[in-house]
Amino acid sequence: MSNYEVENYEAERYEADHEEPQRPIRVLLADDQPLVLSALRMLLNVTPDVALVGEAASGAQAVRMARELVPDVVVMDIRMPGMDGIEATALLTGATGPRVIILTTFDEDDNIYRALRAGASGFLVKDMALEEILGAIRVVASGDALIAPSVTRRLIEEFAGRPDPAPRPTPQLAGITDRERQVLTLVGRGLTNAEIADRLYISGATVKTHLARLFAKLDAHDRAQLVIVAYESGLVTPSR
Repeated sequence: MSNYEVENYEAERYEADHEEPQRPIRVLLADDQPLVLSALRMLLNVTPDVALVGEAASGAQAVRMARELVPDVVVMDIRMPGMDGIEATALLTGATGPRVIILTTFDEDDNIYRALRAGASGFLVKDMALEEILGAIRVVASGDALIAPSVTRRLIEEFAGRPDPAPRPTPQLAGITDRERQVLTLVGRGLTNAEIADRLYISGATVKTHLARLFAKLDAHDRAQLVIVAYESGLVTPSR
């Protein structure tokens, strides 16, 4: 059996072993603006594949409720009284934590970077259509990347412009295989799954398998966080 066939076979086995029964996506809303909460509540309550499990008005309350209610996704405002949404995100996310979508009226690059570094799986602004926010919830809940490759490239450019882009040690990389390192490098360069498959002469399913293993080994929730690891570990050094 060739290496190509072996990798494809492993990919099929991995996907089969990780299939889960369909159930509604459990969502917790965290925002101190009643109008925003009302609009999102109305949307989620009429969406069959989503279940609204709670509403929080502060970051601290969101953390408490998330730990009690165990949502799949938390839609989190940045600016709330007391603990802000980014601090709350950092406390919640991890290997077993919920996925967090940051929802704010502010879309400055610094907030995007801070949110992603805290572990957020997405970053949306409040003037987006409600259907787009609903679509983002589904994407994040499925484990797919919310940030498009074009935005990934913009993030890389933003990292390159920071005053101290020097690589820092990333002990987790010691546990990844050579192939996973190749995939991580190409993700960091902004390539899509199809482009990675073409570059490495593997199938799209195999790319997804390697990504799933990278998420687990690097404690990353999505593609954007892999980009951050690739940059900060020195695998990718964007040109200025």
